[in-house]
Amino acid sequence: MRQAVVDAYLENVWRAHRLAEPVVLTHRQATALAGEFYRAWAGGEGRERTVAIEQAPGGGWQRVEGERVGPEQWEGVLANWDRIAESGEPRDLDTALGPVVDRLLLAKGISRVTAETRDMILTAFWQAGKDAFESRKRNAEGIYSPDPKSQRFPDWTAQGPVVVEVSLKGLVTAWWAEAQATGRKPSTYDSYRRTVAALANHVGHDDASRITRSDVVAFKDHRIASANRRNGRLISPRTVKDSDLAGLKSIFGWAVANGRLASNPTDGVTIKLGKRRKVRRGFEELEAVAVLKAALHLKRGGERPETFAAKRWIPWLLAYTGARVGEMAQLRKEDVRREGKYWSVTITPEAGTVKSDEARRVVLHPHLVALGFIKFVKGARPGHLFLKPSDEGDVRGPLQGLTNRLGEFVRAIVPDKGVDPNHGWRHRFKTVCRAVGIDAEVRDFIQGHAPRNVAERYGEMPIRAQAKAIAKLPRYKVT
Repeated sequence: MRQAVVDAYLENVWRAHRLAEPVVLTHRQATALAGEFYRAWAGGEGRERTVAIEQAPGGGWQRVEGERVGPEQWEGVLANWDRIAESGEPRDLDTALGPVVDRLLLAKGISRVTAETRDMILTAFWQAGKDAFESRKRNAEGIYSPDPKSQRFPDWTAQGPVVVEVSLKGLVTAWWAEAQATGRKPSTYDSYRRTVAALANHVGHDDASRITRSDVVAFKDHRIASANRRNGRLISPRTVKDSDLAGLKSIFGWAVANGRLASNPTDGVTIKLGKRRKVRRGFEELEAVAVLKAALHLKRGGERPETFAAKRWIPWLLAYTGARVGEMAQLRKEDVRREGKYWSVTITPEAGTVKSDEARRVVLHPHLVALGFIKFVKGARPGHLFLKPSDEGDVRGPLQGLTNRLGEFVRAIVPDKGVDPNHGWRHRFKTVCRAVGIDAEVRDFIQGHAPRNVAERYGEMPIRAQAKAIAKLPRYKVT
């Protein structure tokens, strides 16, 4: 029995330390907590040798040694108790009552409360102490009738009224501190941060504890109905489900699991999507040739050298590797190297971001070498070939800007919105691979697609196996 009590107490203490945000208590809860302080003193007969009854001349408490504490000594306690509250400011009681308040809060699983809550608790504790000492004085006078004031204290309950005061912005920051250590991508943090900021703007406040299921539903409906300012199209319901709702579910779910919130307002909120319309997503032969020809004969304009080089080479790299546009856009000079007679590029998270968080080496098609890509790399400065990182070394912003410029470049040549100007190369590459009979496991590795089963995770993908597959890809004829 005693072990169970200790276990429960320790669980509350650990929960208190996990609950880093300040807690708001109701007046009823503050009074209930003060009741425990009252009962500890009012029922303390037999422990008089340890009772602090007067203030020492130099400050602090002075204890009495003796078999019995008389009425006059309890009168001294009450006089001293009145003196510590002379200023009328609750926070001035903190010196005398703060330590015992902290111990009782910790036993309830609370490590911090708001300033307003603490003032309320200190005042309640002072009054409870006064009532307890008056009761002990009556006992010392021989009066042991029940103290009517003892009935005023309600039982403690942590249900319902206990609210964690935490901002939406603070939740995202706290979530990211943990998620970053476990390998989550900065792009995920950016996405979640934008979604939570949009939610705060929609509800008009930043208090996570006030977010209700109705707020989330209204935000979802608002997002679906909002026009995309950039291109005038409506935001896709799938984007709202897979990005906005997924982000909110992750953040609020983490908050509940870590004791920051009592409930998850996103529970049960979803979007039932209809069957996706099948549209053409990859480039057709003539479109691919048109883009590659434009890139090959591109004339230098007013853009930065890195942007010009990106328009010149990245479409060709995408055409012969099927890589993601960001993976090619973040290539560095040191990522391009030769092994025997084969040139390859290393796609690595060290250069910026990779969806799988796994590096891979991809053999380059001989046509890229013939066109002068290796010559371009050899003449480039060390570091990133197609973008300039920020002063802090971050590539995410410059990378996003560059992929936008590339998309605009291709869209001017292929206006059909049925094909994505950057992602369309991945679909095109897969189509060509199937047409020439490249093994599925090899083509998936080249593109960075996840293995389809456990067996495919074993071993490495030899350079020669890649080179043999890449050699099957026909050259694009653009002259």
